[in-house]
Amino acid sequence: MNLAVTLGPLSLRSPLIAASGTVGSVVEFSDSIDYSLYGAAVAKSVSPEPWTGREPPRLAPVAGGMLNGIGIQNPGIQAWIDAFGSRLTSVPVPIWGSVVAHDIDGFAHVASVISRTDLAAIEINLSCPNLDGAPFGLDATLSKSVVEAVRSVTDLPIGAKLSPDAQPIAAVAAACAEAGADWVVVSNTAMGVGFDPVTRKPLLSGVVGGYSGDALRPISLRCVVEVARDVPGIPIIGCGGISGADHVVEYLLAGATAVAIGTAHLARPRIAKSVTKGLHRYGHTHGIARIGDLVGAYEPW
Repeated sequence: MNLAVTLGPLSLRSPLIAASGTVGSVVEFSDSIDYSLYGAAVAKSVSPEPWTGREPPRLAPVAGGMLNGIGIQNPGIQAWIDAFGSRLTSVPVPIWGSVVAHDIDGFAHVASVISRTDLAAIEINLSCPNLDGAPFGLDATLSKSVVEAVRSVTDLPIGAKLSPDAQPIAAVAAACAEAGADWVVVSNTAMGVGFDPVTRKPLLSGVVGGYSGDALRPISLRCVVEVARDVPGIPIIGCGGISGADHVVEYLLAGATAVAIGTAHLARPRIAKSVTKGLHRYGHTHGIARIGDLVGAYEPW
């Protein structure tokens, strides 16, 4: 089966994308991840100035996945470029940057600076659930303003990463598309909380964190279906709970063009090998010549 897909202005050799936050800045994981099996890899989000992140505990296993409340710890855009800028072409995969900030001007600043590197695209992180205040991705008007600001300072392709907590998420996707996003990522982690019954303390120092893992998949699939149905002109990267080829097929049938693998990397850094083999096996079994033929092709009852 031909795994090549077209995502807006980009041609990807595979629909598999390494999700932001799970492969560091990409280059430092080149010894443990076979990037030749991916269409792209997204570096961890970077902000205008250094962010220290939250105090521990910042990760906690829960039923069906995990909670994280890292708080987007990063060295700031200039230190990130100093550390990784010259190494972005050293791995066999297009690297996308991820930008985040506490205000609209901050998003634009990071996007402007990061555009001077060898990155292939920019992902706008509108939806991190473990920062202070509500994510930009819960508000269509704010999301549109952020995307417009980023679009005004870069010629690189841009995508917006949305929150499954947005209601309705299709309204946010439509606003991002109108503002100039070339695709949307559906979705990020969902806001979640857990407690230790013995200590009576929250599982995370910041109480609220991002819930990811297998149990997130049906929620993210619902979001993909809604965006594909209500905003038909915007390409979608499906994300949430992907750990096998069948999950990739589910997202494509729902309307996604590509998929981002995230939490599964923490347990299986080389997961793309088994997923890719599974996709070829699926194509052979079902007579599918091009993986793109599966996009939005679910059969209604």
